[in-house]
This record gives sequence, structure tokens and C-alpha cells, in this order.
Amino acid sequence: MTLGTLSNEGPRRKVGFVGLGTMGAAMAANLVRAGFQLTVWNRTPGRAGPLVALGAVEAHSPREVSQASDLVVTCVTDSPQVAEVLFRADGLAAGFAPGSLLVDCSTISPASTRELEARLKDHGVAMIDAPVSGGSEGAVAGTLTIMVGGEPADVERAHDVLYAMGRSVTHLGPIGSGQVAKAVNQVILCGTYLGVAEGIVLAMKAGADVERVTEALAGGAAGSWVLQNRSGRMIADNYPLGFKIALHRKDMAIALELARSIGAVLPVAALAATFEDGLIAQGYGEDDNSALARAVRRLSGM
Repeated sequence: MTLGTLSNEGPRRKVGFVGLGTMGAAMAANLVRAGFQLTVWNRTPGRAGPLVALGAVEAHSPREVSQASDLVVTCVTDSPQVAEVLFRADGLAAGFAPGSLLVDCSTISPASTRELEARLKDHGVAMIDAPVSGGSEGAVAGTLTIMVGGEPADVERAHDVLYAMGRSVTHLGPIGSGQVAKAVNQVILCGTYLGVAEGIVLAMKAGADVERVTEALAGGAAGSWVLQNRSGRMIADNYPLGFKIALHRKDMAIALELARSIGAVLPVAALAATFEDGLIAQGYGEDDNSALARAVRRLSGM
């Protein structure tokens, strides 16, 4: 079910945000701009300044965030980090009032999501999973695709918050469903990255005008977000951060483990993960995920 559009009706809601990395900081900024009373916290100090300048309040602990909020968004690295900010001594769970809602925009495994939701129920707190796609550009522009799992009533409670961060918000089913969709998203993306990288290398090695080739392909069946937004980086062999290759490798581990658990075979995803392992070992883990092209270029003597 795709949710309706953003509504600006009603009083300003008290919202918390934990996790102010590349994606989270931009998402939180859009919540402030949308008029929410925002309280923020980040595990690494020094990230909240620009948000405070916009009107957010910086808390000293996750508990202070949940105490000040009816709904809290988390956007951190992986399952252990979500569990930490929730259940440490001064974590979110210690400050939530009964009936509060957690919206987890982190990318973690579906199984971990279901375990965390069960633990939060013991505190009288509801949870939905809402991983995002669209890169840093989409986070800044508020045009993210958000894949949601959880009870329909809880998803509806998060409606305006989700639409302040994203353009496409789809409720896919019970808790964990958003994380399954995100795993599928990352599997498809890795194949697209590899395909675009191979096509660019082929064009360059054949002596073609690669920029004009990518322009010609963009309007046809080979057109994609990756071709449009990342081909330039692959051509230049320069990969400024949009989404860290190390984080994509973490996401691929989630997808590959899910595949193993249900008997699905993902040969392209496994190949991409192997390339990513090599790039990370060479010190390129902080590069944008389009740096997969670096591996294809080097194999081709470029």
C-alpha cells in the first residue's frame, strides 16, 4: 500500500532523531524544515551544530531524545548500533512513554528488526521499520524512497514524518517487510552498478566517446538511476562520497544471509560482494559505492 501525500494540518509534533551521519543529518534537517519540534542526538559528538542552527535541540543522551518526543527516528549503521541506542542504560527505551513510536530507518536484517520490535513491546512502545533508498542526494532533497514494515495503524501515525523525508512511501506488510525490500533493493543496485561499470569500460576500451554513449543510452532500455547519477564518476575514476562502499557491503551481507536462509541463489550479488571486499581491503571502503567500477577498470588494465 502506497501512503497518501504529506499533510501539514495539526499541531507541531515532537519528534526525535538519532543518527546524524550522511543520510541522517539531511533527513533530520528536512524534518526541521517541515515544522516538527526536533530533538537530536548522535553517537559521535559534533554533528548536531547545523541542525541546531535550523532550530533543532541537541540532547545529551538517547533517553533525553525519547523523553522529549512522541515519535523517534533512528538512522544508524547496523543492528548492534540500533540495539545500543535503544537499550543502553541511558537509551531510548529508558525514556519512551508508553504508546510512543520508533521509526527505524537504519538498514538491518529482518530478523533483528523483529527481535527489537518484540523487546520494545515490553516497554509499551511500537516500532516500524522504514529503510530508505535514494542516496545522499535524495536525503538532502527529501525525495527518498521509503520501504515500510509494521502495523497499519503505526505506519499511519508516522505518515507526515515519513513524507517529510521521502517522496515515495510504501507500506509492504508486517514488521521486517521494509528490510526485506531494502535487501532486494541493494541486490538489484549492485547488479546495476556492475552492468554500468562494464558498459563504460567497454565503451572506453573500444575508443568510443563514452559521455555521448551514456547520453544516448539514458533514454533507452539501459537507462537507470545509476547510469544517470553515477556514470560520470565511473568515467572519471573518481568516487566522492554518496553512499560508502563499506556500508553497501554491510547491506550485501544482510541480503546474502537472507538468501542463504531461504534457499535463494544470488550469483551477481555474491560477485559484487567479492569485489567490494577487495576494494575495502585496498583502502577504498570510504569511497562511494560506484567505486565498484574501479575493480572492473583495473581488471581491464585501466
